[in-house]
Amino acid sequence: MAATSNTWINTKLPSSCSSLKGASCSPQTPSSFTIRSNKRRSNYNKIKCSLQTLHFPKQLQPTTTTTKPKPTKENKTASTTAAPVKDWNLIQKAAAMAIDFAESALASHERQHPLPKTADPRVQIAGNFAPVPEHPSTHSLPIAGKLPECIDGVYVRNGANPMYEPLAGHHLFDGDGMVHAVKFHNGSASYSCRFTETNRLVQEKSLGKPVFPKAIGELHGHSGIARLLLFYARGLFGLVDGKNGMGVANAGLVYFNNRLLAMSEDDLPYHVRVTPNGDLKTVGRYDFNGQLKSTMIAHPKVDPVSGELFALSYDVVSKPYLKYFKFNKDGTKSKDVDIPLKVPTMMHDFAITENFVVVPDQQVVFKLGEMMRGGSPVVYDKEKVSRFGILDKNATDSDGIRWIEAPECFCFHLWNAWEEKETDEVVVIGSCMTPADSIFNECDENLKSVLSEIRLNLKTGKSTRRAIIREEEQVNLEAGMVNKNKLGRKTQFAYLALAEPWPKVSGFAKVDLSSGEVKKYMYGGEKFGGEPMFLPRSAWSEREDDGYILAFVHDEKEWRSELQVVNAMTLELEAIIELPSRVPYGFHGTFIQSKDLRKQA
Repeated sequence: MAATSNTWINTKLPSSCSSLKGASCSPQTPSSFTIRSNKRRSNYNKIKCSLQTLHFPKQLQPTTTTTKPKPTKENKTASTTAAPVKDWNLIQKAAAMAIDFAESALASHERQHPLPKTADPRVQIAGNFAPVPEHPSTHSLPIAGKLPECIDGVYVRNGANPMYEPLAGHHLFDGDGMVHAVKFHNGSASYSCRFTETNRLVQEKSLGKPVFPKAIGELHGHSGIARLLLFYARGLFGLVDGKNGMGVANAGLVYFNNRLLAMSEDDLPYHVRVTPNGDLKTVGRYDFNGQLKSTMIAHPKVDPVSGELFALSYDVVSKPYLKYFKFNKDGTKSKDVDIPLKVPTMMHDFAITENFVVVPDQQVVFKLGEMMRGGSPVVYDKEKVSRFGILDKNATDSDGIRWIEAPECFCFHLWNAWEEKETDEVVVIGSCMTPADSIFNECDENLKSVLSEIRLNLKTGKSTRRAIIREEEQVNLEAGMVNKNKLGRKTQFAYLALAEPWPKVSGFAKVDLSSGEVKKYMYGGEKFGGEPMFLPRSAWSEREDDGYILAFVHDEKEWRSELQVVNAMTLELEAIIELPSRVPYGFHGTFIQSKDLRKQA
């Protein structure tokens, strides 16, 4: 796959500010581990941007052909039905001109009104949230310290990376999916990053501009309705095709049944292959050999004992609004279990235990009618009571689901859950966020994310909730994980990003979930990162915390990125890998062992 020719993501921008509005860059205690600057950094992609001024070059001209992932036996939806630009007839060309004119007029009208911070690209993709171009595999990266011998494989992390300049509103979550990969072998490391070639991105590349509606940044109010109508008009004339998926595949990553899958909850997963030299190649949209007919959320769960994959799918338009299903470790899918909900609910994550799936039905819901009244379709419903559904993993219908109310509880992510049979309780560990919809809708109240233990009593049908960390030590903890070998079972530790100053990450915390003890690892200075990825040393380790934390870290002063490897037991820095390209702050990742890579489909 050749590097993209798009130029706006290479633009050098003013360096007066690289933080989000209202976020302070207070100094942190630096790590005792230091690394000397290396001359190989001279070719760094130095993208700096100001919150107040985010300049973009003119749009690219459309290409004359449509680049498509090649259809494969397992991927029958890789091709699109939209006609390539060169094959448009006179009616299509006239329609394209008329729609482009209407879109320009709409954008001109929108520019007369200020955008909320949650939809303003000058805020959402400022500083190191700004996108980067693709980077081919670069080997023998400089390493300070020594890589542990057990780290043999590839660390992959997903993120939102818009290929084209936003025409109107843009939310961080709207960006095209890009996977960053660091491959380890025999004490050396390589790096690459590539766009996931979604159906959406392939078509936009053929047109040279963004045409698919952005779910959060654009679809609000009357202008959002207008943009939907323009998109449907393009589809009516065969200029675009939305039938084979409109997702961005920018959030989750899971390795299952010998496939790395990139996901966002608005589409099917996309199969991405790690090449022998550490590069990445999109195979195509993956429907599990025709078994999966609906979208799949970005956080499916792999049971470490059975090897099964558990997932949900939600619909914002038609019933059933929610479905549950699972895959055996060989990829065979169960029948869908329709879970009745009164209104479509945003369901970004869920949890599993040894015997159950735990389904959050919370207060952030979709009300498309709000767009007619000029608002956002993503709404905090203060009249609704949050609840959790407990369903048997092997259920074939939803008759046995137990709903337990947990008032005013919104967890964007759930870190783990387990059963305590002596008390007949299911224990859920998650970060409870307030205001619940602040990620999507602008508000004056500062966001607060409290690591919480929620107990769901199956006998009484009641719930309790407590903050795991003492009030005087409270910090925003978002993005992280537990030891994946303990998923669904009682765990002692969680490794979570210190989202301070929000939304940037100044370090990570190792939290003892029973005692509330917090041990912090700070990146120091003007360094910030993202999700800490816990890699167990071995599946048979006696200690749960026997392993390493991998984290992408960006120095906002030097404008350099690196991968840090930290001993999870001692929180001592073991190694730093200098990266040849800037790595934007992103979302979620996973690690694939070399022995598993050799079995890739």
